[in-house]
Amino acid sequence: MDGNNLFVGLDIGTTKIVAMIGSLNEYNKLKIIGIGKSKSLGVHRGVVNNITQTIQSIQAAINEAEADSAEKIEQVIVGIAGQHIRSLQHSDYITRTNSDQVIDEDDLERLINQVYKLVMLPGEEIIHVLPQEYKVDGQGEIKEPIGMFGGRLEANFHVVVGQVSSIKNIARCIKSAGIDFEGITLEPIASSDAVLSQEEKEAGVALIDIGGGTTDLAIFKDGIIRHTSVIPFGGNVISEDIKEGCSIIEKQAELLKIKFGSAWPGENKENEIVSIPGLRGRDPKEITLKNLSKIIHARVVEIIEQVYIEIKNYGHEEQKKKLIGGIVLTGGGSQLKHLKQLVEYITGMDTRLGYPSEHLAGNNSIEISSPMYATAVGLVMNSTKVKRNNEDKNECETNNNNIESESEKVERTTVFERFTQSLKTFLDNAE
Repeated sequence: MDGNNLFVGLDIGTTKIVAMIGSLNEYNKLKIIGIGKSKSLGVHRGVVNNITQTIQSIQAAINEAEADSAEKIEQVIVGIAGQHIRSLQHSDYITRTNSDQVIDEDDLERLINQVYKLVMLPGEEIIHVLPQEYKVDGQGEIKEPIGMFGGRLEANFHVVVGQVSSIKNIARCIKSAGIDFEGITLEPIASSDAVLSQEEKEAGVALIDIGGGTTDLAIFKDGIIRHTSVIPFGGNVISEDIKEGCSIIEKQAELLKIKFGSAWPGENKENEIVSIPGLRGRDPKEITLKNLSKIIHARVVEIIEQVYIEIKNYGHEEQKKKLIGGIVLTGGGSQLKHLKQLVEYITGMDTRLGYPSEHLAGNNSIEISSPMYATAVGLVMNSTKVKRNNEDKNECETNNNNIESESEKVERTTVFERFTQSLKTFLDNAE
C-alpha cells in the first residue's frame, strides 16, 4: 500500500503497548487494518523506567501489527501521558507595529513563539501551546483573528508541560526499535478525538481516560480544550489493593477484577463466594464478592473524587462553565462493572462510556471498538491530520494557495512540529 495512505499510532501505556495501523477508504473514513499489542514492561505510571524492556515491548507490538496488516511501519505518532505531565493557563499579547494592516499568520506565529519562551521549572519543556480565544484591541471572544484590524493582539493559551528527560527516553526507545516518529501528542487529546463528538465539545464535556497507571482528564467547552490533567492512579492500583486485601498473587488479582469486580458493593450478597487455587499444593482461598467489591469501591471512589476536584477547579459549579455534555469514560479501566453509576452518584453529572468506533469506517472489527483502544485510535486519527497538514504545507509552498484556515495551520504546525523537530535533532546528535 502507498505509504502516504498508512497512518500509525503507538500508545505506550503502563500495562500494554498498542501499535495500530489505519488507512483511509474510498469514502475518506478511517479503517484499522492492523493492530499489535504487547505487555508493557519497563513503564511505570506512563514513565519509562527500563529502556531495554520498553524497546522489546515496542518491537513486539510493532511486529504483531505488521504481521496483522502485511504492511511495514516506518513512522509513528506517539502518545505521551504520565505523572510528569502538567498544564497551565497563560495569557500573552503582542503589539503590532502597523495596525492599518490586517492580522495575519505571522502575527499568530509571533504570539505563539512568545509563549514558547516562557521560563519553566528545571528539566521541563513546553509540549503543546493550544490557543483558546483571542482579543483584538480589547474586543474579546474572538476564535479567528486573521483578517481583522488591530494594534494589540492577545490570547489565552492552554500550555501543556512535561519532563524533557521522560519524553527523550520515550523517543530514544522508539528510535532504538528501528522506527521514526512522526509526532508526539498528549494522550487525553488523542482519546478525545476518538470518542467525543463536536457537539459534546461545544456543550462542555469532561473526558476521563482510566488507564493502567494513570487516569487522564481533558475538559472541553465551546469546542476548545480548557483543561488537562494526569492523576497518577489507574487500574493497576485497584489490582494492587485486591492483591493485598485478599492475600493473593497479582495475576489472580487482575483476573478477579476483570471477571467478578464491581464498583458497587451493594449488589453482591454475603454468600457469593469465588474460590482461588492455592499456591503449590496449598488449600484454595475463598473470597466473598462483597469483600472484593468493597476493596474496589474504596479505591475507585478515591480516583473519581480526585478527578472531580480537577473538574470543580476548572469552575464546573459556575453556571457559565457548566459542562452540559457531562462525563465520558474511556480507557481499559472504564469497563469495570457499575463504574458509570458510581461516577454519576459521586459527581451528579450525566455519564456515558466512550467507544472509539464512532469516528471509524463501519467495517472495523469488534475488538477495536473497546474503550481500551481509544487512545490508539485517536493517535491514528492524529496521524491523518499531521500527514494532511504536511501535504497542505507542501502544496502551499509550491503554488502558494493554502485552502486551510491560516490559524489552524499555525496551531497544528506549532503543536506537532516544533517539539518533534527538537526531539529529532536531539536523537541525531545523540547517535
